[in-house]
Amino acid sequence: MEYRKLQGTDLTLSAVGFGVWTVGTTWWGVKDEQMGKRLLREAYDLGVTYFDNADTYASGRAEEMQREALGDVREKIVIGTKFGYDIYNNPDRPGQQERPHDWTPAYLRKALEGSLKRLGTDYIDFYQLHNPRVDAIALDDLWAELDKLKSEGLIRAYGTALGPALNERQIEEGIATVRDRHAPTQIIYNLLEQVLGEQILPVAEEVGVSIVARVPHASGLMEGFMTKDTEFEPGDHRNWRMTTNAKKKAWMEDGLKKVEDLQSFVDGRTIGQLAIQFALHSPMMASILPNIYDDKGLKEYVAAFGARPLGQDEYDAIQTLYRANFGLEHDLRGQAVAQ
Repeated sequence: MEYRKLQGTDLTLSAVGFGVWTVGTTWWGVKDEQMGKRLLREAYDLGVTYFDNADTYASGRAEEMQREALGDVREKIVIGTKFGYDIYNNPDRPGQQERPHDWTPAYLRKALEGSLKRLGTDYIDFYQLHNPRVDAIALDDLWAELDKLKSEGLIRAYGTALGPALNERQIEEGIATVRDRHAPTQIIYNLLEQVLGEQILPVAEEVGVSIVARVPHASGLMEGFMTKDTEFEPGDHRNWRMTTNAKKKAWMEDGLKKVEDLQSFVDGRTIGQLAIQFALHSPMMASILPNIYDDKGLKEYVAAFGARPLGQDEYDAIQTLYRANFGLEHDLRGQAVAQ
């Protein structure tokens, strides 16, 4: 395992982290809590120290699962979790509908108290605004309260996690986080979806603040198992991405054509390991959060650092393919690309 400084804080993260949403929610298929807790523990045994959670994941149950799996090694891990959605007055919503946010300092305190209890800890290492819009990032009283919580020892560092789905408005949100608040941000970033990283990573380097990336395998396209006939389990959020044939073609079929073009770079590594090495290429990328839901994937991703490294020439060649959209007419969101 490789470990990297989360610049802008005093934290050090495992370069491969564990996004607990894959085992703590049904967004990636049917949930098996016992298997999920076993995977969390196995990840720790393999050198993963950064675990990224949120109070919204199963309305707090994912945080409890993490405590049950890793509570006895709390001082040896870095806990990231998130706040902002009002989980106390608003029940779960179907699909990917968002709950209302509450960014008041009073709700911040309430949310933190709940997460501390569920996680079984006295402090959170990296506390993140969950999918804020730019107006929330501009709230001075909210950030002042975060500073108070840090001075009280209840959190060690803070930042934002942008989402929920990839949207170009997050460029403004990410830049506001790193430039105006000098805080790290979490973004969607992978070899096939670079729109946020292209704009935010240079600003992060200028300011000296790190980035964390999630879905480095483009929601499964670069995990090595997907074909055009792949069907997802009920509840898997990827079903919502394919509600029409046009969207399915743009996301899955065109995406798989791009992955096919990348096979020439796989020698000495798996396609999944290539995706990890690519996402971590920038020194400003502190950690990536692959979707871990089985032993095979976990062991493969952790072993990425023992595989043949990604050379600069290979990286540049991949970027040439990406800038040409691999010769395809649409991007992964089904939007036409100028040729």
